[in-house]
Amino acid sequence: MKRALLCSSIAVGLASAPLGAETFRVSLPAAGIDAANDGRMLLIITPDGKTEPRFQVGADNLDAQIFGVNIDGLKPGGSVPIGPGVLGYPAEDMAQLPKGDYFVQGVFHKYQTYRLGNGKVVKLPAARGAGQNWRKEPGNIVSKPVKVSFDPARAGEIAVPLETVLPPIAEPKDSEFIRHFKIRSERLSKFWGTDVFIRGHVLVPKDFDKHPEAKYPLAIFHGHFPDDFGGFRTTPPDPNAKCVPSARFNEPCYNRIEDKEAYNLYQKWISKDFPRMLIVEIDHSNPYYDDSYAVNSANIGPYGDAITYEFIPELEKRYRGLGAGWARFLYGGSTGGWESLGVQVKYPDEYNGAFAACPDPIDFRQNMVTNIYEDKNAYWRDGQFGRVAKPGKRNYLGHVAYTTEMENRLELVLGDKTRSGGQWDIWEAVYSPMGEDGYPQRIYDKRTGVIDRKVADYWRENYDLRYIMERDWKTLGPKLAGKVHIYVGDMDNYYLNNAVYLTEDFLKKAKPAYQGEVTYGDRDEHCWNGDPNLPNAIGRLRYHTMYVDKMLKQMKDTAPPGADLTSWRY
Repeated sequence: MKRALLCSSIAVGLASAPLGAETFRVSLPAAGIDAANDGRMLLIITPDGKTEPRFQVGADNLDAQIFGVNIDGLKPGGSVPIGPGVLGYPAEDMAQLPKGDYFVQGVFHKYQTYRLGNGKVVKLPAARGAGQNWRKEPGNIVSKPVKVSFDPARAGEIAVPLETVLPPIAEPKDSEFIRHFKIRSERLSKFWGTDVFIRGHVLVPKDFDKHPEAKYPLAIFHGHFPDDFGGFRTTPPDPNAKCVPSARFNEPCYNRIEDKEAYNLYQKWISKDFPRMLIVEIDHSNPYYDDSYAVNSANIGPYGDAITYEFIPELEKRYRGLGAGWARFLYGGSTGGWESLGVQVKYPDEYNGAFAACPDPIDFRQNMVTNIYEDKNAYWRDGQFGRVAKPGKRNYLGHVAYTTEMENRLELVLGDKTRSGGQWDIWEAVYSPMGEDGYPQRIYDKRTGVIDRKVADYWRENYDLRYIMERDWKTLGPKLAGKVHIYVGDMDNYYLNNAVYLTEDFLKKAKPAYQGEVTYGDRDEHCWNGDPNLPNAIGRLRYHTMYVDKMLKQMKDTAPPGADLTSWRY
């Protein structure tokens, strides 16, 4: 799960020539771009001039206004008006904005045409190296922030010329401990009708090159788009590094904490008693999101099979993995938590344990706070004489930052047809059947919240992990023995503990016994991952060491006769 969209820490020099109008006209450069351009044109308006407006947009920030419209085949130098009647967030319409001075920025989020293997033709934002972050994706075009005087009652136009095409992002380089590789997936390339690659960032053990005879267990750290292997450094942190605060954790110098933990991981990694193993972070960003959820999908393609049967075998071949299910483990938090459990359930023989922290909803009877099978609406609890908005985010005190409708409206502003790159849209892209137009079928109307029961039934049969386990436990149960471990704070910001409660109800009574664990952090928020003695700010930085002892025990208990339990223990 990917949520709060934080402000950039880079100050920007802003033009200050005051202008005035009711409608904005955003234009493409006259040269240096494609002859015809498809995508989403975005306009951001904010009173805050300390950072670029594009970096201020987020469901939490009610002071950054955004509007968006589709453009199809717009030529260089062409323009599009954005004004009253265009859907926005937080205000729904530009006419609702108060008169005043604002900083304005335009962003063109570029789409590519895909001719899918099934014959459908869709236009989507290609994964270009920034993890489907429209603010940074190479090839997108942005304007300089400009200060304007705006009056919704005044006629006229404000020109917003786009000028800068965002440059490509450099590939990460290999080092002694971190190696990189990519494969072309035959399965995914066939689905998408073009070459599709999966990338891996692999942390190799100490003296990897000195022990060619050794083969290693594999730990897969699932989660959001990684631009490299994170949280590992071989040099001591700089105690005088400029402080970068974290509002989320109320830490004034959180970067120093991160650096310290990254160096501590290195020290453990090379220590005498730490098991030698491989850890991989996977870049499976795609046209819908920063990752694929690591399962097969009607809209995103067979990523589950591609990762399990193409990517993992190639990784183990290149880096001498043991190459067997008993020596492979999955862990991660939030989106990575769902992926870890989902992959273990979908491929029970190929992996030997999932450690799922704060997983995205694993029982759709509590898809955050909505029962998609019984509730009529995803946004509202309706009664005869009134309605109550369903919350989208809370803190540990229960204070609500925004509602489900608000977050979904922001996504709709960023992109229609499930193209926002946002949280609710990726669930829809992964879990829904494909529509006749080639885009995902909506689980609910994006404006009204009315749920489509047929789509909900499809979600249940294919992606409701609790339902699938309970439905198939007769055959799944023996294969999942000792492999299911779930951790979540009981005040998770996104109510993810709700679905865990329902899943635990099943697991506690499951026969044969599941032999794993479900643990809750008292008053802990997102994303608590299992250690009651650590705050989230620290625990989230220790995934790579937190479950190692449990992995070792599981391998010892389940390794087949003659299995290699020694070559990697140097």
